[in-house]
This record gives sequence, structure tokens and C-alpha cells, in this order.
Amino acid sequence: MELKQILNKVDHTLLAQSATWDEIRALCDDAVTYGTASVCIPASYVRQAKEYLGDKMAVCTVIGFPNGYSTTKTKVFETADAVANGADEIDMVINIGWIKDKKWQETLEEIKAIRAACEGKILKVIIETCLLTDEEKVELCHIVTESGADYIKTSTGFSTSGATFHDVELFAANIGPNLKIKAAGGISSLDDAEKFITLGASRLGTSRVVKIVKSTDTDKSAY
Repeated sequence: MELKQILNKVDHTLLAQSATWDEIRALCDDAVTYGTASVCIPASYVRQAKEYLGDKMAVCTVIGFPNGYSTTKTKVFETADAVANGADEIDMVINIGWIKDKKWQETLEEIKAIRAACEGKILKVIIETCLLTDEEKVELCHIVTESGADYIKTSTGFSTSGATFHDVELFAANIGPNLKIKAAGGISSLDDAEKFITLGASRLGTSRVVKIVKSTDTDKSAY
């Protein structure tokens, strides 16, 4: 797989609590240079990043992050605010406690409410696979498919582990035809990135892939 094919599936990510504008701006610059799919950044930087980038790069942000247990009303407000500030893509975290309580309908209704607040922007649903059983993951594949979201996403990167090959394979076997897969968290090599794509991921949430390429390649003209 060509390097460019990997990079254009990367959501170049910086979600550290200590992230500064200088770091976010550098992230944006690298995303443009290397042709990633988007930058994924904290909501408080969306407006500034969108003004800085214009149409050169999609801006993604996170909602209900990283724990997912905010109320639906709060998540909907966060989403509407992010869209008003210029967000092109929204990555929301589901309520994991609801899944343990088997509140499937409530989960579906929450995703649909956030979908509506996106006003047509891309919506990715983070289900935090490391906290779920395979049976719960499969049920969520069906729920997220029904919700009208664009992607089902493995992880926040802030819990006990990130994306696994098993989870992406499980998603690919159980989602509907209109739902895509985002693998995120712990993707630390180009080989792993390529394997996730081969298994069915259309997006990769990672901070490391661009750093690897940047550290090993000085000729950026190919990107």
C-alpha cells in the first residue's frame, strides 16, 4: 500500500489535556503537508483551527469525551456548538453504562439526536471497545448502523487500551453497508496502520503515523 493511501485515511490527532494553540497549529500544518483526512482536536480550538486552515483541511472534534456519560442534552449542545464554530466532523462517545444496562433504545435515540445536531457533518460514534464484550460490540454495530451515523469508532485512546485487529474484523463482519470503520488508539506503526486498513478501517485516529513519516522522510513533495 502506498504511503499516501495510509496518510489520507488518518485523522491527525491531538487531544491531550495540556494541548496549546502552538501545538494545535503545528498539527494543522503537518496535516496539510502530509495530506491527512482531518485534524482531530479539542472543541475549544475548533473555531481558531478552522479560521487558520480555511478549506485546506477538515476539522474534527470530540463530544462527550472521553467518558461518554454526559446527558444527551449536553452532548447535543456540544455538537451544535462545535458545528457552529466550524467543525466538519464530530466524534461522539456513547454512554457505556447504558450499554451495561442494556439501554439499547436510549443509546440509539442519543446517537440520532446528535446526528441531527451535526447538520449533515460527518458523525463517528466511539463505542470504547476495551470496556465491552464481543456481544455488546455486535449489538452496537447494529445500533450505530441504524442510527444513520457515518462511522463506528473503536476507542477514545484514553481508556485501558485502543484499537485491536480483532475489533475491526468484528465490526467489518457486523456493520451495515453504509457504515464505515474508524480504528483509533495505540496505532504506533505504519505496518499496523496498513493492516487496520486492510481489515476494513476507512479512518485511523492516531498522533503517531505522521510523526513517523515526518521523522524518516525529508522529501515532502510526494504528499
